[in-house]
Amino acid sequence: MGSRRVVVRLRVRRYFCDRRSCSRRTFVEQVAGLIERHRRSSVGLTSWPRSIAVELGGGPAARLCHRLRLAVGRTRLLRLLKAPAGPDRAPRVLGVDEFAFHKGCAYGTVLVDVEAGRGVDVLPDRTSETFAAWPAEHPGAGIICRDRASVYTKAVKEPAPDVREAADRRHLLQSLSAAVKKTCRQHRNRNCLREHTEEEATVANLPEPPPMLLPSAELPRTQIVERTRHRYEDIHRLLEKG
Repeated sequence: MGSRRVVVRLRVRRYFCDRRSCSRRTFVEQVAGLIERHRRSSVGLTSWPRSIAVELGGGPAARLCHRLRLAVGRTRLLRLLKAPAGPDRAPRVLGVDEFAFHKGCAYGTVLVDVEAGRGVDVLPDRTSETFAAWPAEHPGAGIICRDRASVYTKAVKEPAPDVREAADRRHLLQSLSAAVKKTCRQHRNRNCLREHTEEEATVANLPEPPPMLLPSAELPRTQIVERTRHRYEDIHRLLEKG
């Protein structure tokens, strides 16, 4: 409200239970969409700092909240970062790949919904046992898009033998690029490419092809282009007059 701190004072009713067997003696009225149990701020005020903490982290998020007049500290922002609940069923096209927590030391596995373009789950390692347990607990995947690691191959065939496997585009292009570089490096070291080129140059004495004349690009007839063309003509006309 105009960059001012606002405190909402809400009066709710408290209900008492007369039954001695009831474990909860009192019940407090809840207002849906505004408050939740054991909260000292509204639902909206809790969701905004959580979004800021997801993007910036602890310290930078606290500094931005202070600029926005949100009374929240670094520790509370970090407590708001809770892992989202995992889905009960796997997406139809499940993407699987490894990533490094610490490169060369610790690796994990990330699962992605390929069609929706969003993350599904993160596994703590890249072993076949850990990944094989996930499709067994979350059925529904029809296609698994993965890299060519043998660990994931074994893990897919055991719990879901009917699932189609596909190599993702990135790893296909990466493997193709590595194979081409390796082949070119081997032939360059043996001078195969240079000898073959010299032989073609000596045998086939073909004339050089004529240069290709491309048509000049036509600029659009805009106001700036016309003004620049008129100035160019005026400059050359004045040069001819001295």
